[in-house]
Amino acid sequence: MDTFVNIAPVITVLMPVYNCELYIQEAVSSILNQSFTHFEVMILDDASTDQTVSIIKKMNDPRIKLVEKPFNSGYTNSLNYGLQLAKGKYIARMDGDDISLPERFAKQVAYMEANPDVVLCGTSYKIIGINKQIVIPESDDAIKLTMLKTNCIAHPSVMIRKKIIEEFSILYDVSKEPAEDYDLWVKMLSYGKLYNLQDVLLHYRIHNTQVSRKRAEDQEKSAIKTRLELLNHLDIKIEHYESEFLKKSFKKNVILDFNDLKIFKQLQKKLIKSNMTCFFEPIGFKQYLIDLEAGVIRKCFSKQKRYSPLMYFEYLNAKYKWNARLTAKQEVRLFIKSILFWKI
Repeated sequence: MDTFVNIAPVITVLMPVYNCELYIQEAVSSILNQSFTHFEVMILDDASTDQTVSIIKKMNDPRIKLVEKPFNSGYTNSLNYGLQLAKGKYIARMDGDDISLPERFAKQVAYMEANPDVVLCGTSYKIIGINKQIVIPESDDAIKLTMLKTNCIAHPSVMIRKKIIEEFSILYDVSKEPAEDYDLWVKMLSYGKLYNLQDVLLHYRIHNTQVSRKRAEDQEKSAIKTRLELLNHLDIKIEHYESEFLKKSFKKNVILDFNDLKIFKQLQKKLIKSNMTCFFEPIGFKQYLIDLEAGVIRKCFSKQKRYSPLMYFEYLNAKYKWNARLTAKQEVRLFIKSILFWKI
């Protein structure tokens, strides 16, 4: 056994697995073949019922630390258990069905060492079977703005500074599963910067057995809560009715009314004023709010079940008073539906 494994590895690779027999060999091999070798691979098996464990045991490498949980307690519980056991200066996430490219750890460690204010470093990636790089924001400012809309950090690509996890007792929130990673990134914004290397250093696998694909509705609810928590980084008190409006407006298929539009306009001014500390890059944040307004306008006037001439006049009022408007085609449709008193 290598001496460094008995001391403290630079990296703990945290890999929770469950029934990954089809992909586990390739996933673990991609870690063992890293050019940067000073790591431990902590694999937490969540009581798999297939050949996952036997395949891992056949991979004879002293850096592998297999933890066999006696019963299935869930993915997020495995992650938190791993955070407590990890010995490395950095924690590198990896899933049992993805592939890390050989230079991944070397490039992430080099960046983290050179930038002590960065608490988390993700990477760009490609989806297996699709030869196209996924475009992700690079800088902390760009990441924060993008996270107002969606999670833009690939969970199995990240490297996290362990000191921050320990010092501030940070854990994944089990209640936020299957968007527990999004929630963790927002928590970590309080303690330092986030960064995404633009190199493709991970090949990400999509398949129908993934938890996120099975629990899309839960994921949307969790993501909406996290977006609200991100706004709480501002110097602002969001009232209950404003929070309820935001929860509703963030949903993909929802119908809003003219009163919702009025609530949004009041909140929009409040949010711009609360960003005086520039937590969000000011120009980008104003554009985000304009884009959000466009979505509110669309959900208010293009997705109704009943139309009348009054609705068209309400739209004209909003159009000339505020920034956002419907497309020319959407305006024509609204006008026709309104004068015909169209309804579903």
